[in-house]
Amino acid sequence: MAEAKSPSGVSKVLNAAWVRPFLFLVVIVVAWDLSIRLFHIPAYQIPSPADVVAVLWSDWSELLRQSWPTTYATICGFLLSALFGIPTAMLIAGSRTVESYVYPLLVFSQSVPKIAIAPLFVVWFGFGIIPKVISAFLLGFFPVVVSAVQGFKSVDPDMVDLARAMQGSRFKVFCAVNLPHAMPAIFSGLKVSVTLAVVGAVVGEFVGSNSGIGYVMQRSIGTFDLPTMFAALVILALLGVILFWIVDRIERLVIPWHVSQRDDIIFAS
Repeated sequence: MAEAKSPSGVSKVLNAAWVRPFLFLVVIVVAWDLSIRLFHIPAYQIPSPADVVAVLWSDWSELLRQSWPTTYATICGFLLSALFGIPTAMLIAGSRTVESYVYPLLVFSQSVPKIAIAPLFVVWFGFGIIPKVISAFLLGFFPVVVSAVQGFKSVDPDMVDLARAMQGSRFKVFCAVNLPHAMPAIFSGLKVSVTLAVVGAVVGEFVGSNSGIGYVMQRSIGTFDLPTMFAALVILALLGVILFWIVDRIERLVIPWHVSQRDDIIFAS
């Protein structure tokens, strides 16, 4: 019986998790550049990729310095959304009374545009970091709550009854059954939350700030410096990807069994 051939080095590289999105990004950039050349789009409408790369190269130190306030506000808002979102989801999933009072209000709050209420945070808390953190928190809070509630509610009641029949206390049953079962859903919400927190921090910087990537974008729009604005968008995209990757790494450490099953399904399809 012939032995199965091992995949070649080129095949391994092409099947790597980071190669496919990178190749797709290259295709997007090439299509972007070709569209500008073919349709003769002026630079004051859409800059060329070369102009954006030139700004990233020449102003990298300034963009990196301006990205720190945005990163700090994003991380603080995200941590607050996890700190308050998961306990809130526990209360909603564990009590129908709490759910009937709190859950509709949470859904209603999402219909209010954050850009509309962000100026109030500047009036109340000034032009410091607090309005940006609150904006990041508000955008990241809801996904954590919704995902965690679904995770806690999806626990098999028979498993909970079995654990209680073994004379387990309510806290021990929660730690042994409910929480592990809900962790995949919680991390799904955290991944969405961390990317939305970046948006929230930028919204706060749009309203009132003299630093941060949002401030760079607002200043660039005012002077029609589109290459700098696109470069700032690239920095924001990189920030979101890095934070998402960090949460994904933490998920792999906390619930490795679920991640391995998910990867097997993805690569098998």
